[in-house]
Order: sequence, then C-alpha cells, then structure tokens
Amino acid sequence: MHSQHRFLCVFFSCLSCVSWFLLFGGGLRAEDRRTSTVGMPARIEQLVLPGSELEVTPLTDRRAPLVLRIVGVAPHGNALRYDFEYYGLEKGKFDLKNYLRRKDRSSSADLPPLPVTIESVLPPGQVRPHDLEPQETPRPGGYWLLLTAGAVLWVGVLLAILLARRRRVQAALPMARPLTLADHLRPLVEGAMAGKLPPERLAELERGLIAYWSRRLGVANRKPVEALAELRRHPEAGPLLAQLEIWLHRPRPAATIDIAALLEPYRTVPADGLETGGPTQGSHDGLHGLHAGTGRGPVGGAGAAR
Repeated sequence: MHSQHRFLCVFFSCLSCVSWFLLFGGGLRAEDRRTSTVGMPARIEQLVLPGSELEVTPLTDRRAPLVLRIVGVAPHGNALRYDFEYYGLEKGKFDLKNYLRRKDRSSSADLPPLPVTIESVLPPGQVRPHDLEPQETPRPGGYWLLLTAGAVLWVGVLLAILLARRRRVQAALPMARPLTLADHLRPLVEGAMAGKLPPERLAELERGLIAYWSRRLGVANRKPVEALAELRRHPEAGPLLAQLEIWLHRPRPAATIDIAALLEPYRTVPADGLETGGPTQGSHDGLHGLHAGTGRGPVGGAGAAR
C-alpha cells in the first residue's frame, strides 16, 4: 500500500509538470505566422524585441507591397513584447524590420531580422489589372431629379390655376361706372324734395346750373334777361331750373317729382361739369341777380311776394 501511494504521488507530480509545460511552453503557444497569401492578414504575437518602443513607419507609397500594424505592446523585462498584424499585396519575401522605427527616433539597427513570406494563390502568368483612371462624375439624376422636376411642375400648374381663376373673377365683376353729374345732383335734388336742403345750397346749385347751361348753349354773353329766358325754354335745361325756382320761392315743395326724368340731361355729363370752365364773373352775377329777387324778371313777383 505504501509503495502504491508513493507511485501515485510521483505519477500525479509528473502529470502536473507536463500540464504546466503544455500550458505555458507549448499548448497555448502564441501565434507566430511568418507565411501568408496575398491579401490575407496574418499575426505574429508575443514577439519580444529589445530597445525602446517601436512604431510602424508611416506609409507614403500606396503601391507598397506590404502593410504592417502594431496591435498590442506590453513590457517584458528590459524589452517590449509586441503583437503584429500584416498582409501582403504582392508575393515575395519581406523583412518586417524595414517597416518599423523607434518612437524616440533612436537607431533600430539592433533589431533582429523579421522575415515573412507572401505567397500567391494565382497560377503563373496572370495579368495584374490596371489601376482605375479618374473619370468625371456623372450628372445627378434618378429619384432626386425626378422629384425636383415634379415639384416645379406642380408649382407651375398651381400658379396657372390661380391666375386663371383670378382672371375669371375679375371678368365677372361689373365694370365700375364713372360718376356723372346726375349722380352728383341726385342727393341734392332728393334733399330739396324732402325740404332738408337749405336755401343757400339751393341758390348755389342754381348758380352752378345757370353757369353750366349758359356756357353750353352759348348765351353767356347775351343780356341776362334774354339768357335766362332762353334757358327756361330749353327742353333739357328748363325742367331742373324751373323746379329749383319752385323750391326757392315757394314755402312747400311739390308733391310728386320724377327724379329720373329731371336728371336725364345730366347722365352723360362728368361729375365736375358744373365746375369746368365757368362763365365770366359779370354774366354769372347778372343772371343770378336777375333771378334772385331784384324785382325784375319772371320770378320777380314771387320774390317780392315772398
């Protein structure tokens, strides 16, 4: 029993040593791939190199046959332990030492050679494709061009519809009729009929009508009596002048008056017809004085009686 127990102890001790050796010496050995194919990355891990810290020399030529990266750095006594990753762009043998430099810019001549081999999987005789030549960028198009064109067309159609509708509305509106002298006289005549127009306004209206018809009929330079008689006899000037005499010299206005017929001669006359090119001061005053109560003339008796 004692010898068996001893044997088991020795056996398990040896097994433990073998396990530790496999674990730290060979079983989990760091990857150290020194051979790869074109375009395929490979790693070299836990590589101890002497001296200060290294870095990859900046790549200045895009046609360089190999690309190297440092993916990890850790201290290892007086040296440093590196993890490298590299891939080749063309087949051949390369030394990674040529792609490294020290960060403090000290000499890296003490670095050992780091040879790697890049193999090609293409058969011999394959022609390498030419580099792409820069070309002009194609004109923008597709969806955005179609969307922009549709938006412009939609806005154009909307504006056309709005303009057409505006023209139809304007065409449907009645044309504004310019005011005439009849429109200007109507509120005055209606006020006189209702007895609300003061005598001063009636006299002013009468003077304006006498001046207008005297100028229009060409009697402004005749004697006042003859001119006024001519105006009263005239079929267009006489009705409104006669009605104004009634409103001026009778206490009560007439019962019924056809305003439309009374203002008919003035429907084609501009609204400022009474103010345009009035007669001379003498003829105007003479006609008004004859008509307003000097005791001479057709209405003198009415003026005297009043």
